[in-house]
Amino acid sequence: MNKIKIEDILKGNRRAISKAMTLLESKNSKQKEEAFELLDKINVLDKASKKIAITGVPGVGKSTFIEAIGMELIKNSFKVAVLAIDPSSPISGGSILGDKTRMEKLSANENAFIRPSASSGHLGGVTATTQALIYLCEAAGFDYILIETVGVGQSEYEVFEMVDYFMLLTLPNSGDELQGIKKGIMELANSIVINKIDSNSIQADVAKSQISEALHLVNKDIPISKVSSLNFEGIFDIYNELESIEIDKLKRKKNKDKWLEEIFNNELLKKIKKDANFILFQKSHKTLTISEILKYISEIRL
Repeated sequence: MNKIKIEDILKGNRRAISKAMTLLESKNSKQKEEAFELLDKINVLDKASKKIAITGVPGVGKSTFIEAIGMELIKNSFKVAVLAIDPSSPISGGSILGDKTRMEKLSANENAFIRPSASSGHLGGVTATTQALIYLCEAAGFDYILIETVGVGQSEYEVFEMVDYFMLLTLPNSGDELQGIKKGIMELANSIVINKIDSNSIQADVAKSQISEALHLVNKDIPISKVSSLNFEGIFDIYNELESIEIDKLKRKKNKDKWLEEIFNNELLKKIKKDANFILFQKSHKTLTISEILKYISEIRL
């Protein structure tokens, strides 16, 4: 693989961005190290990119919604990057990664960039490298970065810390069901969008009322919108909502510090597991106990 130039990423060269992302997602330590060297040269804290997480149960229409709002943003002269996270099979480990086929118009637009990634069992609704992919998109000059999570049911706290705005999509007939969704999701959401109102506008009104009552129980006052992603109904209102977002630079700095700490912890853990003494330790104990593991760690000299 040819050496990736930082200048190409900063210019928004799609090929360079894709290659850098492939390096980041690689299991090869040398390739990952090359990708991190690229990130070291990028300072994104002062970038103006807005990062939006979009979550919802399977079948809620996340991809269709993202394409609709993405096209609206592009129509208003913004560049859009989409990071779409697909669930991985616990059996085969594979993912379909079919988001580009579900966003045909957006994927064909020169002002859009779509990157599907497999969750690979990582919790948080995202992948282990999502934060790094976000930084690359920011460096490449995308005005909006839309993160499509695996969906409600995974822990969403991790992606919440990565973004400026958290949108929860629901369906016209699921207003009452939303009250059954864990309280934490509703507390995280900055906005709730009732999608597919073209299928039943009356149920959408009922759902909005039920959602409003549910939010009242958690003392939450956030926008509740009704949209038809297929017909672009209500999409312009969502565009205005996103344009009004204010970026919290302090939150961004805290998130970057936490991300760097996680990289340190992960790499340290990998090093310990590869250590010859640790391998001997494992082999010498047929059944490891918690106390034995803690004792071994306490004796490690760094």
